[in-house]
Amino acid sequence: MSADEPVAGDRRWPRSVYGHGDEPDPRFSLANERTFLAWIRTSLGLLAGSLAVHLVDLGRYEGVARAGAALLAVTGLLCAAQAWRGWARTERALRERRPLPSSRTGIVVVTVVVLIAAALAVLSVWG
Repeated sequence: MSADEPVAGDRRWPRSVYGHGDEPDPRFSLANERTFLAWIRTSLGLLAGSLAVHLVDLGRYEGVARAGAALLAVTGLLCAAQAWRGWARTERALRERRPLPSSRTGIVVVTVVVLIAAALAVLSVWG
């Protein structure tokens, strides 16, 4: 059996991950799963932050609050997508004994959080 042939009776999904390579050390797969869950927690935190910013009464700056809430919500969605994509890419790389993939999502999240925090700080001082 070659490394690209699935194990007989293996019905795990997605086939694009589990249908390739060999079983990695379980510790690495479990660490990958913890990273997936960290991205999901980040996504949930951003969505909660989006709701909080949306509910804050900024008076004449209501448009800024709506834009900030929307930006946080979209970033939360991006984090959820990164969770899945990152898990699948890393798990497949582990199975195929390839270098682990990188991601640019982290810098996007940091940038959005810094921008929203700066806007809220400015509004709280001069609002």
